[in-house]
Amino acid sequence: MDQPAHAIDALQWENRRFPPSEAFKDQAHVVGAWMYDDAAIDYEGFWARQAADLISWQQDWHTICDWQLPYVKWFVGGQLNVSENCLDRHVAAGKGDRVAFYWEGEPGDSRVITYSQLLDEVQRFANALKDLGVVAGDRVNIYLPMIPEAAVAMLACARIGAAHSVVFGGFSAQSLTDRINDAQAKVLITADGGYRRGEVFPLKPAADEALAAGTPSIEHVVVVRRGGNDVDMVQGRDHWYHDLVESADPVCPALPMDSEQLLFLLYTSGTTGKPKGIMHTSGGYLTQAAFTHRYVFDLHAESDVYWCTADVGWITGHTYIVYGPLANGATSVIYEGVPNYPANDRLWSIVEKYKVTKFYTAPTAIRTFMKWGAQEPAKHDLTSLQLLGSVGEPINPEAWMWYHEFIGGQRCPIVDTWWQTETGAIMISPLPGATTTKPGSATFALPGIGIEVVDDDGKHVSRGGGYLTLTQPWPSMLRGIWGDPDRYQETYWSRFPGRYFAGDGCKLDDDGYLWLLGRVDDVMNVSGHRISTTEVESALVSHPSVAEAAVVGANDATTGQAIIAYVICRAGLEVDEKVLRDHVAKEIGAIAKPKAIYFTPDLPKTRSGKIMRRLLRDVAEGRNLGDTTTLADASVVNELQRRAVEAPTED
Repeated sequence: MDQPAHAIDALQWENRRFPPSEAFKDQAHVVGAWMYDDAAIDYEGFWARQAADLISWQQDWHTICDWQLPYVKWFVGGQLNVSENCLDRHVAAGKGDRVAFYWEGEPGDSRVITYSQLLDEVQRFANALKDLGVVAGDRVNIYLPMIPEAAVAMLACARIGAAHSVVFGGFSAQSLTDRINDAQAKVLITADGGYRRGEVFPLKPAADEALAAGTPSIEHVVVVRRGGNDVDMVQGRDHWYHDLVESADPVCPALPMDSEQLLFLLYTSGTTGKPKGIMHTSGGYLTQAAFTHRYVFDLHAESDVYWCTADVGWITGHTYIVYGPLANGATSVIYEGVPNYPANDRLWSIVEKYKVTKFYTAPTAIRTFMKWGAQEPAKHDLTSLQLLGSVGEPINPEAWMWYHEFIGGQRCPIVDTWWQTETGAIMISPLPGATTTKPGSATFALPGIGIEVVDDDGKHVSRGGGYLTLTQPWPSMLRGIWGDPDRYQETYWSRFPGRYFAGDGCKLDDDGYLWLLGRVDDVMNVSGHRISTTEVESALVSHPSVAEAAVVGANDATTGQAIIAYVICRAGLEVDEKVLRDHVAKEIGAIAKPKAIYFTPDLPKTRSGKIMRRLLRDVAEGRNLGDTTTLADASVVNELQRRAVEAPTED
């Protein structure tokens, strides 16, 4: 990637280092380089040891890894049951009274669910699914809010060998129809509604709309009562969850499954075409989920209270709310609602209530917390926190430092993690007891992971910008795209033959630290210079008046692309556009000065908090916005359109 030499180097964060404290190292699972050295000698053997140590197998494997590029099988011949690994073995070991989930509902209702209670519910619901005709190999669609029944449904499917396909509850009826039909799901599990910002959002009506559009594979619909809103129930097709569970047989043995048994499909958007059904299987996925959850978060199951703020509709929720934590016997928090209802300090009140020790959230959320101000977390006792995590996109160094100071009290290591739906689990991250961190850098590949940065010709880059590629298979690697092997080959393996191309840009500094630059389609080409949107966003957010920024490249007749910035100021602060442009020029270089800056009170985000940069590009280029149904607040883009018409631009 042809990046100007001054691009990221002007950011002085590379010279800031935060080594693990002696207090943290004293209790950490990994200190020093021994695990990296162990994995470097024989990465297949390393993963085999993790599989043996962290997972219970009902039959041993005969081959660790069968790599037929681009297809892989791990722990071939081995048999296990994912649900048994997450539940039964902990109960059998006398840990049935340990809390699996502290669930906090948005209205303030709460539930405490032990491993024994969770196992009982999962067995009953697994039998209910069997009574509805679900057998191993079938697909079951899950469309639920953030309630414990979502985890129950996933584990019940795993128990009987049915693959689940979870669809985020904020997706539209059409999105649900598409995913049901692509997977040919036999059963849909949904709820009457869920809570968001003090109101019930109806899910069953959206599910009914999706089914009415034509989903011939669906035979039954299971409905969880949560919102209390009126719903239509179709005789013979629709069933109340509580009725099924109450009448079901309480014992459902966990069936042994092949290590390569399909565990779930999870759909992720492509740059073009229909969403891709990413396939994840059982043995390798659970091994890497358990390994990364234990070592990246330095989990001590007996004492930690862990909280990942994601939704189970995304891969982060699959791996770091359900499968990784439960495989490790952890105690986790699940929260149904949003961070600012009933007030901006809701998350911190939950941290204080449950004495959360390990906290994992997204940079988008952190920047929002910055905007709301440090006075919000200051209202609560956060001294229980021992470690902080970041996931979803590259974190701005300024946001990293705010997180470190105001949430972590300058004592908590931060694990900035890079991974994807396709990778299944974390691939790049510090090990908190072993790695010296730098604000904004995900640091290094984890032990057992092969990472290489390459240039446009696929040649190794030892310093500077390039493309992030993976050079060897990993256990939680996707096994393909459901029903579309050609697309799998074309999407991930064609750009750099023999390598998995993650689609992300990356920069290596003088110390070998990895700095993720976001998607390569978020790398702008301005007058022949490649400039990362993340770089410009980091520069903008480093200004003391800016809380959050989103940057896109818009078509420009003169420069090819022009840099367009959308900026949210911190509460009570303002800044002149010229001042911000000059600030970016100082941080990165004159070539990175935004052509236009739009000040806005909010950005268009999905209900999961992801910034919809496609819409920002559409606004910048004056295009029709198209579908905005997945936005948390669709009115935001209308306001941005108005401001775009009125805003001045730099000549």
